Amino acid sequence: MIIQGIVNPHVQSLLCRVRHTNSLVIADAAFPFWPQIETVDLSLVRGIPTVIQVLDAILPNWKGGEAFMAEEFTSHNDRTQQAAFKRACRGLKMTFEPHLEFKNRVPHAIGLIRTGDTTAYGNVILISV
Repeated sequence: MIIQGIVNPHVQSLLCRVRHTNSLVIADAAFPFWPQIETVDLSLVRGIPTVIQVLDAILPNWKGGEAFMAEEFTSHNDRTQQAAFKRACRGLKMTFEPHLEFKNRVPHAIGLIRTGDTTAYGNVILISV
């Protein structure tokens, strides 16, 4: 029985299928549903869990190279929130692009983890190395 690390079997299964150069979306509560992408919905109530909490659970065992976010995130969130997301990304190269370009990346992801987060434009696409 797993007693440490990620114990959610759906999240574990999804993470195990992400390979070199694949992507994984960590999305907020309001992110649109993408029927063609496997979605693991972790949302419980508004704000639980957060994208940052999910990143904190995933990234210690993730071999990532880059994180993409919408550039609108920087204009809709204060410096404290921006710094929190940067810390949560644990040194991954962070690229900010227009929200529409960000959404164009989503259909190419292996999967999507939906959170209860309500941070404006607080969605992250992780690219594995």
